[in-house]
Amino acid sequence: MTPAIVLESTLTCPHCGHVATETMPTDACIWFYDCLGCGVKLKPLPGDCCVFCSYADVPCPPIQVDGKGCCG
Repeated sequence: MTPAIVLESTLTCPHCGHVATETMPTDACIWFYDCLGCGVKLKPLPGDCCVFCSYADVPCPPIQVDGKGCCG
């Protein structure tokens, strides 16, 4: 049995600490995210496929399923 994919993840801005829960797409990696607190455009850290893998509490669905991001 395959574990369920978690689609909601909570992003925390490293600049201002603003926290936002977002729904992740199942078929794409999100490379940019505009912080709702300070307006900074977040980009993935080196080695991460998306902003969820860099700044959120749950990695993106492609990583959850097979350990590889959409762009990897």
